[in-house]
Amino acid sequence: MNIRKLNRAIHRDLGYFFFAMCIIYGLSGIALNHSHDWNPNYSVTEKEFYVDIDDLKSKGPKEIALYVLEQIDKKDQYRTHLERGDKLRIYIHNGSVNYNIHDGMGFLEQTKRRPVFYEVNFLHQNTPKKLWTWFSNLFAASLIIMAVTGLFIIKGKNGITNRGAWLVSAGIIIPLILLLMYLNG
Repeated sequence: MNIRKLNRAIHRDLGYFFFAMCIIYGLSGIALNHSHDWNPNYSVTEKEFYVDIDDLKSKGPKEIALYVLEQIDKKDQYRTHLERGDKLRIYIHNGSVNYNIHDGMGFLEQTKRRPVFYEVNFLHQNTPKKLWTWFSNLFAASLIIMAVTGLFIIKGKNGITNRGAWLVSAGIIIPLILLLMYLNG
């Protein structure tokens, strides 16, 4: 087997083997790049409400918390609560309730895992550890190999000695310019 065929075979087989990893890291990379605009792992819903507790003001914070949750159909999700003055923070499954004992106003915040994005971000952020770390390191090394072997797949006017050289140069220069802008900005 000549060197060109070996180069193509390595590039092709690594590309096939790591197809799913490219999708995982691509999707989660886009999501994480925009985490300042949205929460890529969870969707958050917020709802304001009012619950009158005049009859319960002599009761303790736990009784008040359970009553408030009962009024908003969340009593079965109670976990714990914290009291600070006339503010009551009630922790529920997948969310929390901020309730003002003085004026009866409350704010329900619930979180729900985003399908697909939660899972790919879990993997991208190396949360599983151990075997995943080794597999993702193998993927990272394979990206380097695929980048280098990809340079030599095509010959002629579209290859690395002509058009390819211009594109590779631009692909190197743009990140360097942006890096200098951000470091000096």
